[in-house]
Amino acid sequence: MFSKSKINEPGPKAADSAKPAAPEAAKPAAPKGADMTPTAPKAKPPASILSSDLHVQGNMKTTGDIQVEGTVEGDIRAHLLTIGETATIKGEVIADDVVINGRIVGRVRGLKVRLTSTARVEGDIIHKTIAIESGAHFEGSVQRQDDPLANKPKTAAE
Repeated sequence: MFSKSKINEPGPKAADSAKPAAPEAAKPAAPKGADMTPTAPKAKPPASILSSDLHVQGNMKTTGDIQVEGTVEGDIRAHLLTIGETATIKGEVIADDVVINGRIVGRVRGLKVRLTSTARVEGDIIHKTIAIESGAHFEGSVQRQDDPLANKPKTAAE
């Protein structure tokens, strides 16, 4: 009465059954990794962590995530930037998502900017969305833009 359905089972293809089987050695060598079939997407690499005893002088740029616990004197550009409670940044911060728990002296540009209760920011914030928790210290101006990651901020004259 019931039989197993063969709809989802792979069967021989008509084109494959018409050709005689060729030995593997006759195939041209493909570059390494080219024979991989698409499977699950690659796992996202973990965030780069700058520990609390690290002092960096210079700019940093990545398409990944950064978690800063130490001191940075320079600009930082990342996808997700988390500023730890012990961190101090002196420079411009640009990221899709910025979570500030520590201290920043300089401009912050991000699509989503979040100042937690322990945040200390001295500088302007240019954002698409912003959240400021009670207890956060902020000194500067806040400006909403549709594209805060653009190279130059819009002025009132534009």
